[in-house]
Amino acid sequence: MHALLAQHEETARASLEPAVLGYYAAGSGQEVTAGEAEAAWLEYRLRPRVLHDVSTVDLTTELLGARAASPFVVAPMAFHALAHPDGECATFAGAGAAGALGVLSTRSSRRIEDVAAAATGPWWFQAYGMRDRELTLALVRRAAAAGAGAVVLTVDTPYVGRKGRVDGVRISVPDDQYLVNLAQHLVPGSIAREAAEQDPSMTTDVIAELAEASGLPVLVKGVLRGDEALRCVEAGAAGVIVSNHGGRQLDRAVPSALALPEVVAAVGGRVPVLVDGGIRGGTDALVALALGADAVLVGRPLLWALAAGGAEAVTAALEALAADLAHVLAVAGATRPAELDPSMVLHLGARTGLLR
Repeated sequence: MHALLAQHEETARASLEPAVLGYYAAGSGQEVTAGEAEAAWLEYRLRPRVLHDVSTVDLTTELLGARAASPFVVAPMAFHALAHPDGECATFAGAGAAGALGVLSTRSSRRIEDVAAAATGPWWFQAYGMRDRELTLALVRRAAAAGAGAVVLTVDTPYVGRKGRVDGVRISVPDDQYLVNLAQHLVPGSIAREAAEQDPSMTTDVIAELAEASGLPVLVKGVLRGDEALRCVEAGAAGVIVSNHGGRQLDRAVPSALALPEVVAAVGGRVPVLVDGGIRGGTDALVALALGADAVLVGRPLLWALAAGGAEAVTAALEALAADLAHVLAVAGATRPAELDPSMVLHLGARTGLLR
């Protein structure tokens, strides 16, 4: 882990309320998947190129019309106000100052429009297919009107995963945060939190539905199989995000680092492929980009940064990650992410120590 990220985490763990810390850190089940995320990237080794001019490195990344300073993207995460009074407004201000793309969660604790006003960089909106589908459609329309460049549909949560560190699936969040974006769209007489829960009957039809409602490209987040990624692309997905939801959904699901090559191969360059889960430094990102990812999302480390020092710490974390990537990219013999390819990485047998 990058030293600054480790420092932010230490500060956050000392300052956050125990219940909030437990909620942010929790994985589902026995937390096997959550615990494997970082180690999975360490199973890869690099094959650097030599005698290439690497005096100038350019991390500029373009994704579906969004131009960012680096391939590091702020992952969608719920309820930032539990970590900092300014919540997502601080996170997205910090991301914009670093030139980073951010993805705003449906479970944001601040109004979409307020976060959009605070954001100084490109941003996307993450959506759930909720039991009251009109809630989902209303939110993506608002996000599009506020300036979102894409919709990220999370598909690995037909039910929210149970977490041992909290009582059930999440801690108690006040209505003024939980319903801040939902209350105005609720049907009179409906039970708000039930209407806003995930719809377990959702199918690939929702991809086109969200694209039509928002007028934006729709990426699908939460894919770990090549065949499932292809289904989503054929249903209209403009991008795929390889993710196991930070180990917070199906425990013992495969680490994203190991699922990525299969998904990249299946998609075959038809749409961008992004990945999250355990990215903690430039070398992790280098491996992911070499395996075919177009960008990498970072989650918990940016919540720790937010808790440790607000918008400025979020900026510092993203800039530190970018500087780390620029360094290892040059040492590996490349000047930009597009020069990386799978020939630059080897996977080590986790138990045998043999190359495979």
